[in-house]
Parts: sequence; C-alpha cells; structure tokens
Amino acid sequence: MRPFLSWLAQTVAVVALNLRNLTQRLDSSLVSLVGVAGVVMVFVAVLSIAEGFRATLTGTADPETVVILRSGAQSELTSVLRREEARIVAEAPGIRRSARGPLVSAELLVVADVARRSNGSEANVPFRGVEAAAFELRPKVRIVQGRPFRPGHKEIVVGRAAAAEFAGLDPGAVLRWGSNEWTVVGIFAAEGSVYESEAWTDVNVLQPAYNRGDSYQSVSVKLTSSEAFQELEDFLTTDPRLRVKAVRETEYYAEQSRLLYRIITGFGGIIAGLMSIGAVFGALNTMYSAVSARTREIATLRALGFPGGAILLSVLVESLCLALAGGALGGAVAYVLFNGTKAATLNWQSFSQVAFAFAVTPGLLVRGLSFALGVGLLGGLFPAIRAMRLPIATALREI
Repeated sequence: MRPFLSWLAQTVAVVALNLRNLTQRLDSSLVSLVGVAGVVMVFVAVLSIAEGFRATLTGTADPETVVILRSGAQSELTSVLRREEARIVAEAPGIRRSARGPLVSAELLVVADVARRSNGSEANVPFRGVEAAAFELRPKVRIVQGRPFRPGHKEIVVGRAAAAEFAGLDPGAVLRWGSNEWTVVGIFAAEGSVYESEAWTDVNVLQPAYNRGDSYQSVSVKLTSSEAFQELEDFLTTDPRLRVKAVRETEYYAEQSRLLYRIITGFGGIIAGLMSIGAVFGALNTMYSAVSARTREIATLRALGFPGGAILLSVLVESLCLALAGGALGGAVAYVLFNGTKAATLNWQSFSQVAFAFAVTPGLLVRGLSFALGVGLLGGLFPAIRAMRLPIATALREI
C-alpha cells in the first residue's frame, strides 16, 4: 500500500508542476485549444439540427393518442382508409368519450405549395383535414390568433411555425389550394410540435377539393388510458372488415424522424471526423513541442527517482485539460450561436416541410466534451510515451 501511495504522491506532484508551467507554452497551447473548440462547435451545431428536428416530431406526442393506418403503410401519405372503416374504428373499445361522443378524428393529409418568406422559393406545407374532435383530441393545440375554422366552410387555421416560415399564411389571406379558395382565419400553437408546421381545415371540405371522395388516410383516437392500447389493437386486428394497424403517436413520430435524424448525424459525424484529424495533428504538435521544451525538467525528475508513469500521466493530463477547455469553449459557442435558431427542412418520409428550432441539449454538449477528450487522448498519447521513454543520460546532456 505504501509504495502505491508514494507513486500516487509523485504523480500528483508532477502533474501539478506541469499544469503550473502551461503559461510558458501559451501560444502552442492556445492553437491546440482553439482547434478542438472549432471541431466541437461544428459537431454540436450539426447534431443540434437533428436533435431539434426529432424534438419537434416527438416532443409533444402523447402515448394515449393512437394513429390508425392501413396495414403495411409507413406514413399517412401511403395510407388509405374508407369512410366505413373509419366508422368501425370509432366504435372500437378503449376509446375515450366526451359529451360530444368518442374522441376520434378521421383525417386526410395533402401537401400544398407555398413560398418561403426568406427567399421566395417554393415548399410543401402539410394540409390536414380533421374532424370536430381533433382539437379536443389534441388539447395542446390552441388558437393563439384569430378563431377556429367553421365546419363546412372553406376556412383554415395555420400552425404558428408555418405562419412564421412561409409567406401568405397570415389571418385574412386567401389561398388557392386544390380546387378551392381558402381563407386563413386563425393561427394555432402546439407547444413546438410538428403540428405547428401544418394547416388545418374541415376534412369534409378538403376531400372534394382534392378529389379524394370519401377516403381518409388516418384515424387518430384518444385512449381511456395508456393500458387500453392492447384492447384497441386486438379489436382492430381481429375484425375481418378491417385491414389496419394501430401505432402509438409517440412511436409513429419517432419513426417519422428516424431517417432524417440518421442522415444528419451521419453527415455530422463525417464532418467532425475529418476536422478532428487536423485537431489531433495540432494536439500532437503541441504536446511534442511541450515534451521537447520540458526535456531538462523531465531528465531532472527522472534522475530524482520520479517514475516514468508519472511523466506519462503529466503529459496526458495536459493534453486532456487543453482538449476539455477547447470542448467547453466550442460547446458554449455552439449554444450561443445555434440553440433556438429557426429553420425548416423537408421530411423525406412525408415529402413536406417541417419548421423546427435547433436544439443544443445537455446530452449533446456531453457528447461534444467526450469527443474533445478523445481528440486530446489521441493527441497526447504518443508524446506522453516519448516523454516516458526519454533516456535520462541523453536528456541530462541538455542541462
């Protein structure tokens, strides 16, 4: 036990001495720190796009809300349900009821062309036809400007994010979508969820405007409790009149966000990987320079009996401290510059635009720091080994 404590004390002393002498190598140390900071900033910034997109699609999804689709369909756009099927679904057990009846909304989703406010380029906005129970079914959706649309009228309400991102969606605007002219009568909020990127109207008015007959694409229902899902699913899958599947809203939107999330994270990983090569070489150069500058100091310590392991750790700790400081700086800059930045992108699984905000989350910052420490470890390992193996006699000649 005593030899170990002696080794530990020597190691702590060498590490502390090395850190106190950092100011003597300030220029090269700052180059390494800034290099790591740049890599982490880009890494966190790119991944904040994916985090923000996923949070928008899944952040306010309710496990007690279920989306009914045609069997085999991967999204609403590839699903078709007939009016009779929607009526049978509304009679299924496990569905919550209000004074108006079951909380069920048979819905139709199409895409409408709009122009971006920023540059006038065209984009697709999801245009959703809903039934009267849709707002009660989704209590987080609330009108914040204007009024709700009136059933049976060519009126629409627009999500807050869509109204901010695209031109011509302000209350009072008249739009030519499908075969109808629609009047925007209100703006709604939905706690930052994907619904804020949509426009809503009465499904019975939307169907003839897009020649959809009596078809729908999904039916959303509210369960009596989260545990009632199995009862509902059993009914739907055993009724011979139906060919449908039930998916919790949380799982549905998690799946809808998965493709783009993987693309962005993969792209971000490639960029960060390429940039990290430069950062590692910068750290190597810094630490080799530090070892070279400390040749006399290392020789003296070794001659006094300090172990090679203590020398190795002192160099590694210096590299890791510089990387940690660079990672913290890069994460802080990414948070200040990008967190909450508004943007819109194409959801490739629905072929429509989703407005969202970049999200620099605590978990993402931790990943950035971990990435920085990896760069610091690679950049400091070989110089640390060289310092540990430095022959005492050779080094003493430098004195």
